[in-house]
Amino acid sequence: MNVDDHELAARLAQRAGEQLVELRAARASTSDPKELGAAGDAAAHALLGAALAQERPEDPVLSEHGTSGPDRSPGGRVWIVDPLDGTREFSEAGRTDWAVHVALVDKHEVSAAAVALPAQGLVLGTAQRSEQPPRGSGRPRIAVSRSRPPEFVPGIAERIGAELVPMGSAGAKIAAVVLGEVDAYLHDGGQYEWDSAAPVGVARAAGLHTSRLDGSELVYGRADPWLPDLLVCRVELAGDLLDALSRTRPEGSR
Repeated sequence: MNVDDHELAARLAQRAGEQLVELRAARASTSDPKELGAAGDAAAHALLGAALAQERPEDPVLSEHGTSGPDRSPGGRVWIVDPLDGTREFSEAGRTDWAVHVALVDKHEVSAAAVALPAQGLVLGTAQRSEQPPRGSGRPRIAVSRSRPPEFVPGIAERIGAELVPMGSAGAKIAAVVLGEVDAYLHDGGQYEWDSAAPVGVARAAGLHTSRLDGSELVYGRADPWLPDLLVCRVELAGDLLDALSRTRPEGSR
């Protein structure tokens, strides 16, 4: 059966997520948290690598664990995956803010993507474009890192009257914007393409604004996968957030 790239991304993200849920349940009471996270990451990586080698043998694969398949060329087709985004959250009992990312990038654009939120029983993908829920009437809510929120973010929140919401993985935070649970996510200080390619593809399919913090385009499939900052938000908030960022973000980090 010929499976299109959108369907394949969603199916593989779901399969890896189901495996992670099973492993977490089986080993949570007997494993050290770091060992549990490492085991989950390795298992999901092996599953995704083997599946893509079988389903798309002509395409290279890029992940945080390295590359596989044919040689990768900037701008060409490449699958960009994060087998377990949010290893720390996966290792903590009861947390649901971790994810699996599967994205296909072609000509520097995310052409197909899926983000599985296995502990929430959800898979968000580009197979069907979704409409974002209407925004509530309260203060804007900005998702930020639990452990490494940018130092300038409180100033952004104060400037636009927003509330900060600490959350786990990048995929879970961007999914929360897609689902209407928060209104924006911004990150600065270090990420790679596998941290955001799939979530950004899903966010774009939902009609959200996605960019670097200076408003420039997010470009994927480059020779260097370092992509240190990004903004994902509701379109109606983009102007205010970008203006606040230009006024509040330290000059040296732009």
